[in-house]
Amino acid sequence: MKAIVVPTDFSPVALNAMNYATDMAVALQASLTLFHVYQIPVSYTDTQAPLPVVNISDIEDMCRQQLEDLKQQVEKLTSGAIQVNTELRMGLVESELEDFCENIRPFAVVMGTKGASLVERLFLGSTTLSVLRKLTTPVVVVPPGSSFKGIQKIVFACDLKAVAETIPAATIKSWVNTFNAELLVLNVDYDNRNFKPDTPEQSILLHQLLSEAKPKYYFIENENVESGISEFAEKNNADLIVTVPKKQRLLDRLFQKSHTNTLAVHSHIPILSIHEK
Repeated sequence: MKAIVVPTDFSPVALNAMNYATDMAVALQASLTLFHVYQIPVSYTDTQAPLPVVNISDIEDMCRQQLEDLKQQVEKLTSGAIQVNTELRMGLVESELEDFCENIRPFAVVMGTKGASLVERLFLGSTTLSVLRKLTTPVVVVPPGSSFKGIQKIVFACDLKAVAETIPAATIKSWVNTFNAELLVLNVDYDNRNFKPDTPEQSILLHQLLSEAKPKYYFIENENVESGISEFAEKNNADLIVTVPKKQRLLDRLFQKSHTNTLAVHSHIPILSIHEK
């Protein structure tokens, strides 16, 4: 049975991601784990060591009850159609989530996002960025208001560099096959700035890796890669955008929110982040 993990802080953004993950779990007949990590608030003084400001057991009891309430909510919404679990831990979200995923090997981690644009969606703060950088499990980032209505079209953004060494073809094909989706492979360039002598060869290698998924290829020009991806996905009614943040370069660019590199196009499309193989 496939497993889906939903980290939650009980916020509206996290609840939206939970609803998305719930519908995905129903479609796949997968189990769903609601995952929460809490920390102990402490106070500092000049003369004393850090001291908890509240009782640890009280925090644990409160968080456990909130998880149980969410579990009951999901079970009611799905009429018990899927297995719903809860996992409560104390510590750092990134480390605890990584440890949990290493043990159960989930199909995906589904997280919420505060922003609507491609950049804002990934500009979630240090915790989420650390999760995306550290976690080898595929992570779905769900924008506000987005709901799961199946995945029929998947856009895979590829820079056609070191394809054989970096592209996690098996994972991409697994997602395409799982949802019986159409795969649209996209390369964004501008005035051949990224065209290299080996680019044609890399294109052939990519097709060999993904041929089982019967991909369609698109080459567009846009000075801003992220904007080009978002506009293409919207125009083609994509349900998911797949990115492979090679050595974190793409993630770093997406998180650098500058005046000259902010997307004007807003998107409702979730992002699937898959690490290099």
